[in-house]
Amino acid sequence: MSSPRSNPADDVQLSFITEEQKAAAEKEIVEHSKRIEFYLTEYTVELLASKMESGEFVIPPYQREDTWEPERKHRFIESLLMGLPIPFLFFWESPTSGKLEIVDGSQRLRTIQQFILGGMVLGELENLSSLEGMSFNDLPESRQRKIKNRSIRGIVLNEHADEQARFDLFDRINTGSKIANKAEVRRGALVGPFLNLVIELAQDDQFAALAPVPDKQAKLREREELVTRFFAYGDGLDGYEDRVSPFLFAYAKKMNAYLTENPTATDEYKKRFGQTMKFVSEIFPYGFRRTRDGVATPRARFEAIAIGTFLALKENPALTANQISVAQWLDSDEFREVTGSDGANAIARLERRIGFVRDRLLGIVK
Repeated sequence: MSSPRSNPADDVQLSFITEEQKAAAEKEIVEHSKRIEFYLTEYTVELLASKMESGEFVIPPYQREDTWEPERKHRFIESLLMGLPIPFLFFWESPTSGKLEIVDGSQRLRTIQQFILGGMVLGELENLSSLEGMSFNDLPESRQRKIKNRSIRGIVLNEHADEQARFDLFDRINTGSKIANKAEVRRGALVGPFLNLVIELAQDDQFAALAPVPDKQAKLREREELVTRFFAYGDGLDGYEDRVSPFLFAYAKKMNAYLTENPTATDEYKKRFGQTMKFVSEIFPYGFRRTRDGVATPRARFEAIAIGTFLALKENPALTANQISVAQWLDSDEFREVTGSDGANAIARLERRIGFVRDRLLGIVK
């Protein structure tokens, strides 16, 4: 009787993986693991509220906003009271102060502080409806003690974890969550002259008029994300590998160092941004919006127009608005296709949409 035949696909797969590849994979895992050093901890609810109140827990700039709506806060407290599992808290241990910076969990910690020490009054609840309209101090003392004694686990990245490790951790924890988290994290993890410039330009009145964003996105630094992309992509895509987040992080870190050593260059970047926005305002009737009454700025459309315009002006500084009409192609199917969201971050798509606008402004129609 013949033995069962092996799956040909298995044989092919085995033949492709060499010992050198296995060794390289192991080396890569080890190198990245070195950056992630942590320890587990556990805090009572009472201690968490106390540390928030005293400032022992540091809320970084990218988590300054109290973004939870009352309904979400009340639902979280209801979960806490019911004894449901609470997700881990993540901290980073400052090597200088020894305080713990909140990497993930600031909204939960704020809510605990507000309920235990801040007099929060519970609104409509799904299961504990008899508690509606009550605060922590309205509960029986025995229940207050039980709530205070409840513990929540935390993970602390120790002082040896670098800024990229903190960024990666926050990014992975929040995968699929609010759109601007990466801009928020860069804001806190990479404090320096470049991020200061980005923050300043994001608040520019002309830019705000050209690039409207919904209130929630504005609070989550969406305009800062757009400004960072403008400079990063405008300076070239060397090292870009279809992943926006690490590319922008590396660029922002490099630019902080560059502007620290060359502070006068800040004015050059500010001038670049101002000239580009002025030109856009003169020739694009809706700015970066799709329609006159649009209330949002699609990222792909912004990248195409903003960076395409900058590169056209860079190639031909004498270019003027009265030489150009965008009406022929701005509402075309081709422009809609190149600024579509399908595979938007692939480098080929990114280069194509930027090049499309650049070439039209320069009068180069391929």
